[in-house]
Amino acid sequence: MEPNTQQSIQTPQPSQRKKKNNIDYMKIVKLLWKNKKAYYKIMGLAAFVALVICFSLPKTYTCQVMLAPELTTARTSGSLSALAASFGMKLGSGALGNEALFPTLYPDLMNSVDFKTSLFPIKVHREDSTREMTYYDYMMYEQKKPWWTSAISGTLEALISLIAVKDTSETSDDVDPFRLTKRQANLVKKIDKNIVCDVDQKTMVITIQVKDQDPWIAATMADSVKARLQDFITNYRTNKARIDLDQIRQQYQQAKHDYDRSRQLYAEFADANQDVILQGVRMKLTELENEMQLKFNAYSTLTLQLQGAEAKVLEDTPAFTTLQSATVPVQKTGPPRKKIMLFFLFLAFIYKSAKILNKEGQLKPLFGLS
Repeated sequence: MEPNTQQSIQTPQPSQRKKKNNIDYMKIVKLLWKNKKAYYKIMGLAAFVALVICFSLPKTYTCQVMLAPELTTARTSGSLSALAASFGMKLGSGALGNEALFPTLYPDLMNSVDFKTSLFPIKVHREDSTREMTYYDYMMYEQKKPWWTSAISGTLEALISLIAVKDTSETSDDVDPFRLTKRQANLVKKIDKNIVCDVDQKTMVITIQVKDQDPWIAATMADSVKARLQDFITNYRTNKARIDLDQIRQQYQQAKHDYDRSRQLYAEFADANQDVILQGVRMKLTELENEMQLKFNAYSTLTLQLQGAEAKVLEDTPAFTTLQSATVPVQKTGPPRKKIMLFFLFLAFIYKSAKILNKEGQLKPLFGLS
């Protein structure tokens, strides 16, 4: 005889499910409101701690620069490819013409160690001072830090100096991009956060943002980064044309020297044999004249090639339209004091509420714990 499965299964009663899942939120709210005076002390303490942190953090300013680069797609590709490129897409191998460094790669370029270390020698000075220093020295030694950071780092350095041998390579200011010291590597990471490049995928507009503790230095570095990026792209785009120009210029100078020498020999021989009517002299004179003409033809051809190579360099030099220039920011962008204050007040409220509910035995039932 088969067992009766319907009788063996015990279904919970509706009253039991209601008792287990129903949470009286109004009771919890009334309980917290009843103990509202208990929040005054901890909320005041949280507000005080938040104020100390907010006023201990250094102010930061942000300067933004916007550029619109010239793309070779407008000159070398068809209308469909140019339209696709304007939306950040690539159709076929010729969609970008000779443009291998597309604007979407500019952020990766600026994040490279070589580009970041190239910013180190830039001369900067604070808004309230005329004393110039390199950007490397400013970032390494002139940055303001919260008091707790200075205290902790000072204590750690003192302890390390007692138990470890001092590494002279860490104190060296010589910058080698191939092998950075730990301090220099940390500085590069910090610059990665302070200098950000973004490219709009549709319009290809380049936006460079520089964040710094000094508004004058923020504007100075934004303008310098823009100039460095333009120089790098210009050197990249015109690299082959400049190499061809140098080779043609060398050939042109050699051809000019040969032509001048040939013309001088012809003139000297002709002046020395004006009254001579010998056939051998005439043949030599004709030979020198023909050689001079050949040298002139080569010189004339290279003159045209040189002019064409110079025009090619100018043609390949990209044009950048500055949509927004670097200006000294007036308003600070950090630290976010309101967010810090709300965060600490929220933590204090959650902590005190959990403590009250736990004391009244309502915390575990709230999370479904027995």
